[in-house]
Amino acid sequence: MGDGGVLSMYRHSCSAVDELGKRGVTVQEIEKSCFYTAIRGYALSYLSSCAGRIRFLLGTPGMVALDLDTTLKGLFQKIVQHLENIPKPQGENISAITCDLSGLRKDWLSVLMIVTSARSSINIRHLEKATVSTGKEGLLSEGNAAYNWSRCVDELESQLSKHGSLKKLYFYHQHLTIVFRNTMFGPEGRPQHCCAWLGIASSFPECASTIVPEEVTKFGRDAVLYVESLIESIMGGLEGLINILDSEGGFGSLEMQLSPEQAATLMNLTTRISIHPAKSPKGLSGLHLPGYESYPEYSDSIKMLEAAMQRLTNLCSVLNDMEPICVLNHVFVLRESMRECILGNFRRRMLSVLKTDNDLQRPSVLESLLRRHIIIIHLAEQHISMDLTQGIREVILTEAFSGPVSSLHLFEKPEEQHTGSATEAVCNWYIDNIVKDVSGAGILFAPQHKCFKSTRPVGGYFAESVTDLRELQAFVRVFGGYGVDRLDRMVKEHTAALLNCIDTSLRANREVLEAVAGSIHSGDRIERETTMKQIIDMDTVVGFCIQAGQAISFDCLLAEAAGIVLEEGAPLIHSLLAGVARHLPDELPERKEIRRLRRVANGVGITADHDSEWVRLILEDVGGATDGSWSLLPYLFASFMTSNIWNTTAFNVDTGGFNNNIHCLARCICAVIAGSEFVRLEKEHQQKQSFSNGHVGEILDDEVPVLSAERSIKYILQLFVKLSALITLDSWSETDRSHLLAKVIFLDQCCEISPYLPRSSLEPYIPYAIIRSIYSQYYGNSPATPLALLSSSPRHSPAVSLSHGSPAIRHPRGGSTPESSVNDSGYFKTSSIHSQDQMYDAGSASVRSADNKHRNVRRSGPLDYSSSRKVKFAEGSTSRSTGPSPLP
Repeated sequence: MGDGGVLSMYRHSCSAVDELGKRGVTVQEIEKSCFYTAIRGYALSYLSSCAGRIRFLLGTPGMVALDLDTTLKGLFQKIVQHLENIPKPQGENISAITCDLSGLRKDWLSVLMIVTSARSSINIRHLEKATVSTGKEGLLSEGNAAYNWSRCVDELESQLSKHGSLKKLYFYHQHLTIVFRNTMFGPEGRPQHCCAWLGIASSFPECASTIVPEEVTKFGRDAVLYVESLIESIMGGLEGLINILDSEGGFGSLEMQLSPEQAATLMNLTTRISIHPAKSPKGLSGLHLPGYESYPEYSDSIKMLEAAMQRLTNLCSVLNDMEPICVLNHVFVLRESMRECILGNFRRRMLSVLKTDNDLQRPSVLESLLRRHIIIIHLAEQHISMDLTQGIREVILTEAFSGPVSSLHLFEKPEEQHTGSATEAVCNWYIDNIVKDVSGAGILFAPQHKCFKSTRPVGGYFAESVTDLRELQAFVRVFGGYGVDRLDRMVKEHTAALLNCIDTSLRANREVLEAVAGSIHSGDRIERETTMKQIIDMDTVVGFCIQAGQAISFDCLLAEAAGIVLEEGAPLIHSLLAGVARHLPDELPERKEIRRLRRVANGVGITADHDSEWVRLILEDVGGATDGSWSLLPYLFASFMTSNIWNTTAFNVDTGGFNNNIHCLARCICAVIAGSEFVRLEKEHQQKQSFSNGHVGEILDDEVPVLSAERSIKYILQLFVKLSALITLDSWSETDRSHLLAKVIFLDQCCEISPYLPRSSLEPYIPYAIIRSIYSQYYGNSPATPLALLSSSPRHSPAVSLSHGSPAIRHPRGGSTPESSVNDSGYFKTSSIHSQDQMYDAGSASVRSADNKHRNVRRSGPLDYSSSRKVKFAEGSTSRSTGPSPLP
């Protein structure tokens, strides 16, 4: 048996003792400790299975037709008996097995002598043709293989000592690579095998001739390539084991396969035994030990999972304990390769589950899949002396933030901020399909459910299944604060473009809006209606404002989800931030540190007024709301009451909003008015500072307190409500009142949304008894028919009595406008704000009171109009009371 025979002994073997890799591997150690046990174990397994194959071949029709003589039949029967009597290898006790297979070899040589004799009627070709038609190895091939493998059982040591060292396997290294790939992760492979296969490479350069310098380089390069190829195969197998466990047939099926009651009982039993090992609990002798936690029909699949877990942990343990492999000047550290493999596989898994066949994966499903994969990594981490958890964090951070590390320490983000591909994909999907609704799925914001709904699926899901708070919380948990910042920044960019459209409309319609303000001041209804018709692209601007309100609503949900996750994961930080936000000083202009803290608090939904603060930040970033035309903002918004969009507007009691998102317009109006006024006053104060030339006393005298800003915002909002109510009530008639109820509910929602308006702001124009009646009829009808009120008789409609129930309404042309708590001297002028201080008490409450945190939520339905429902800036009072309660 020459070198070819030595190769045949190693071709199918892939076993070794893991101690091989822990020491400097030499050829002698490989011969004595590793390959001896490996080859002998594989040979015994092969011979055991060979008995059945030979018995099958002897019973094929071709062999029966040969009509073998008694001598050949007897020899074949003895060969089968020899093979069947071979002891089965049991675990790691292969070296303890002793058997003499010389009889097997003697009988096979006798068979060969007979069939090769010229005097025999049965020759070697007859045997081969009679059995080769079965599609398997012929009888002759099986017998020769059994002869060779039998020598690996009882003659292995003598063969190794006779035919030299294993370094000669270099000349067969390509075959070794193929055999390794085919057997390493097969039934006969064991994790320890890779040590021997890798360790032998260090002896390959010794085969090079000293008189041929080129051979040293070539043999060394081949040895390096051999090791790299084997490491690639090992890591591929490691990935395969992880992916098998992380599949629907692996850990994904455990919920269906496990019996919760049995598993819980066994866990309790195991705990009690571990605590009191000397005391065996009575009455539990009939229970199965752990391993029987599944339903009986799933026991086989559970055992397969256990075997895969065992093989994974064994492989990780062996690779972790293996010393570095040195081949010439190359050093291979299996531990590092394993870490890169596991983390690289985790990153690929994260990107692969990010999207389904239809569209984006739901964030909650994505989170559960990633958690399942991380559990498997933690299982492997227990057998690896490396911190894989930190590596997982690095991978997720890379996918959430991939900009320069220096940017992580800067509060101000650079303009060109690159993010990870995973975060970018998810954020783009939300912006395109929810915020912008580019697919035309009919995205509607449902205030009552705090999510977005769609009339048809967006990708593979309806909008509510990817936008409710639970899904957004899952998004925050997966991508962290950097993912939230990226999505918030993209929503801000979209909203900034929409606010720019409002600015463009104010500039383009400035003269028209001034004429509208003059006509309102003079009480000329016909001139006012004629002038409003001249506003350019009103319906288009209304659509832009609705989109802006939709973006504000989405960002508010995102901030609330981020706050919930922060409170769950870091309650002390959340509590600290909430406490700091409540005590931030109210000043104009704000210091940089105060603005930064307020921005952070607003990003997690802690501030009292998220919407106006968010719009304020956008306007400050883009330099908006600085033109004088912004003083006409309430007149532009009031003119929206004449838009054609009201012709198709209906209130939906199921969502708490309107069928065309017009309730988002109310949110946009309240936020833009408040945010722009803060920006305008701050800009005005900065200009006064620049004009003062450093006179401190003059600066202090001219400081604009936040209280004055709040009064200014309240004045503008009340002016908007007054103008809108006037336009609404002047535009309806007995023959056309289809839009009246929607407008009244819209104005009521404006008073509900804004923390600057008392809930009774609409009372001077439309008594709340009428509004309550409207809501009662809406909520008394079926939610499926929100337009039922529009077709009712005028005699039974609450709208009939609007002209009689409100003392402030005057319909005749040229009559006086309704009296209110706001000054009606023409259109709003910023210079006249401080002359209105008599309307407000100096002790008015601050807008940023923490009690306003959940102002946008109808906790008790629209029928509850008690003054204690939300904190308002009451006239002349710092209490929660906002004037007379509209409730009877």
